Amino acid sequence: MNLEEYKGVYVFAQQVDNEISSIALELLGKAKDLAKDLNTEVTAVLVGSGIANLVDTLAEYGADKVIVVDDPELKEYRTEPYTHALASVINEYKPEIVLVGATAIGRDLGPRVSARVATGLTADCTVLEIGNFPINPIGNQPQKANQLLMTRPAFGGNTIATIACPDNRPQMATVRAGVMQKISPIKGAKAEVINYNPGFTPNNKYVEILNIVKEVKSVADIAEAKILVSGGRGVGSAENFKLLDDLAAVVGGTVSCSRAVVDDGWKEKELQVGQTGKTVRPQVYFAIGISGAIQHTAGMEDSDLIIAINKDENAPIFDVADYGIVGDLNKVVPMLTEAFKTALANK
Repeated sequence: MNLEEYKGVYVFAQQVDNEISSIALELLGKAKDLAKDLNTEVTAVLVGSGIANLVDTLAEYGADKVIVVDDPELKEYRTEPYTHALASVINEYKPEIVLVGATAIGRDLGPRVSARVATGLTADCTVLEIGNFPINPIGNQPQKANQLLMTRPAFGGNTIATIACPDNRPQMATVRAGVMQKISPIKGAKAEVINYNPGFTPNNKYVEILNIVKEVKSVADIAEAKILVSGGRGVGSAENFKLLDDLAAVVGGTVSCSRAVVDDGWKEKELQVGQTGKTVRPQVYFAIGISGAIQHTAGMEDSDLIIAINKDENAPIFDVADYGIVGDLNKVVPMLTEAFKTALANK
């Protein structure tokens, strides 16, 4: 493999029902940073059917080029045709880096594509940067420059691993939603469009979709919330979450929770913040009855303002909080709710 042939930072621009997924726009923002360090361009790979109208959105969020793979076989996501599409793009255009969102689709697609193009893949990354590898060489071990350093939690969040793929290309990573930030859209931006179709011949690996049933969920998307009122096991019970519901209603927030709450069956998995839940970065994050284990803080530590309420003054959550209140949440939360209610009424 001639590594010098591989150039550019590519992003799999996931779309569902002709709508670009938020994670794709987040990855384009990070791709611009990586591309700047490598003095190269950002290319979005748009796969689907009847999707040409999405190109301008990708351009506005940072794509210099958009490779469009448009075919009726790609109307809905299916593993084999999408794997064939993305792997064919990689083999044809030889990108140096390929980023895929760690969504249900991305977690299915990424590993299959990496195996097909004979490279490695680091899953669920939280940090991506360009640097030298090995980071700390031993003895006369040479360092390779301009490598993609992919950082992810490991062993249940008890350690952080930084991984590189120095001898194969492309360097591939899946990235969790909410970890990277979108750029402000550049209105009117245009990208070079490349229409590419490798051809699709259905085989016994193609599944047939008989019916699609869409479930309407009433659960809020906590990744998009500006204010989160998050509760942990310290709240005490599912019924006691009403205190958090009342606070959220007054401040215009959304209730979320820690993994312990989901494990106890008090709240839905979609509301979980943390390493095994969602990564969030709201303007205000209330951490109520949450101890602050690293698995949880990894998912919310980039919030603009963190307010922690816990009866244990030594709780780790206070290490990441901007403001901390030591006390019984059953007394503190209702007092906060009334104080906000009064302040907003007099505004």
